Amino acid sequence: MTLQTSPSSQPQKQNQNPHVMGAISALKFDEAKEVREFPLGRLELLDFNGAVVGRATLQPGWKWSESVKPIAKTDSCQAPHFQYHQSGTLRIRMDDGKEIECKAGEISLVPPGHDAWVVGDDPVVLIDFQGMVDYAKQEQAHQH
Repeated sequence: MTLQTSPSSQPQKQNQNPHVMGAISALKFDEAKEVREFPLGRLELLDFNGAVVGRATLQPGWKWSESVKPIAKTDSCQAPHFQYHQSGTLRIRMDDGKEIECKAGEISLVPPGHDAWVVGDDPVVLIDFQGMVDYAKQEQAHQH
């Protein structure tokens, strides 16, 4: 059997992620241009041409429904997350009651509609590749 292809007058483009176009770059969270503080938590954001990555540090006692809910003004977190858990233990409860516990070295995919809290006495540090663009973002009138 012979595979036939039709000739094209234009060179084929590889699948390109529009966020990865532009100059090569490397950024450090410790030098993040945008940092958001909230009760018992801190978020450092890196922006690679619109692809935003966030590092969240959550202290023992942090709980989304207590620390971020007043900022988000929603009953549960409506941001989706795709995150690498660097340290600590984070418990996540979906609105339907399903729960998971995420520990250091794990990667989690969390759809919108959840609460989360730090388990134990160690801070949670996680790197989120999806849901941090508006996470814990204060209204413009409250920013300095």
